Amino acid sequence: MNERSIAAALLGAVLPWASQAQDRREEPREVYRKPVEVTPEAQRAIERGLRFLSTRQERRGEYKGAYQDGIGRKVNHRYLAHQGYHVGVTGLVGMAFLSNGSTPGRGPYGEQVQGCVDFILRTIKPNGFATHDHSRMYSHAFATLFMAEVYGMAPSARVRKGLRRMVDLIVSSQNEQGGWRYMPAAKDSDLSITVCQVQALRAARNVGVRVPKETIDAAIRYVKRSYIRQSTSFQHVPGGFWYQVYENFPLRPSRTSFALTAAGVTALYGAGVYEGPEIRGGLRYLFDPRNRPAPSGMRQTFDYFYGHYYAIQAFFQAGDAGPVPYWSRWYPRIRDELVAGQFADGRWQDLVGPNYATAMACIILQIPYRYLPIFER
Repeated sequence: MNERSIAAALLGAVLPWASQAQDRREEPREVYRKPVEVTPEAQRAIERGLRFLSTRQERRGEYKGAYQDGIGRKVNHRYLAHQGYHVGVTGLVGMAFLSNGSTPGRGPYGEQVQGCVDFILRTIKPNGFATHDHSRMYSHAFATLFMAEVYGMAPSARVRKGLRRMVDLIVSSQNEQGGWRYMPAAKDSDLSITVCQVQALRAARNVGVRVPKETIDAAIRYVKRSYIRQSTSFQHVPGGFWYQVYENFPLRPSRTSFALTAAGVTALYGAGVYEGPEIRGGLRYLFDPRNRPAPSGMRQTFDYFYGHYYAIQAFFQAGDAGPVPYWSRWYPRIRDELVAGQFADGRWQDLVGPNYATAMACIILQIPYRYLPIFER
């Protein structure tokens, strides 16, 4: 057996979803391209978005395969950034193409996916940190998640070697609080960065890369402690999740938001926690229209797409089996909102940039296609 056959056999034996995903790809593609939830209008929006992204990739030179956007950080309600070749955005664009069924070298966007893989592999430093032009742990995690999904769909020794180093960096960067922060050596943590690392680790573990159980257990404790169980003097609504818990507790609580609560619920799902007051309370918080970001924030903020990226995963995992049909009520709302917010040239836009926003919108809209293993129930 060659390397690809051995890896595929191993994954199929150990992970039920691996063989199921392969079975789906062998069936007629059209069956899975048009689930009920994805309307013709949404299909056209996805196609326009992916075509836009396919034209934006760097074609030559040392940055071949990369995507540019704003590399920076938020300061209060602003996003301070400089344009650069973005490790995290490149990973997310690759995820958008994978979500449509393309894999490295195969499918309508196979060339672009391969370019994303090649660029990310070139950014991995000796310590395993995938970074370029001062990008931070957000980008490393999105890139790691992308590489894990690539390995799960098209195994190769080259990808696995890079993925293993990236995963080791995440594991070694977890601090005593159980979370992660902007840089590998940080002593403090926040939930928005922690969820990215947890998802990357989950995806890596799904494809057979070892992740220590104690790493996940510590992350679960951190996320659960971030949950707001009762009202506070700062009028935080129960069911939300704090941005930071250790740094301010018990003097004052940290801030909460739709995006942070979506991150909290999705982090728990990613860590293998599917029941509990944190899940139930977080879903109720997200489903409450008073907490949902306004559509106008799509173009005017830096966290609209980030919040909805995690919210759609939370509601997809929640499904319709419980007392509230979360999925069937939520997806049509965000689907139609995103379709209405697309520009004529196929892009979406926010303060981070058009490649980031378009990648996020396409990933959200394509969740029902179920091509990515990380989005399996």
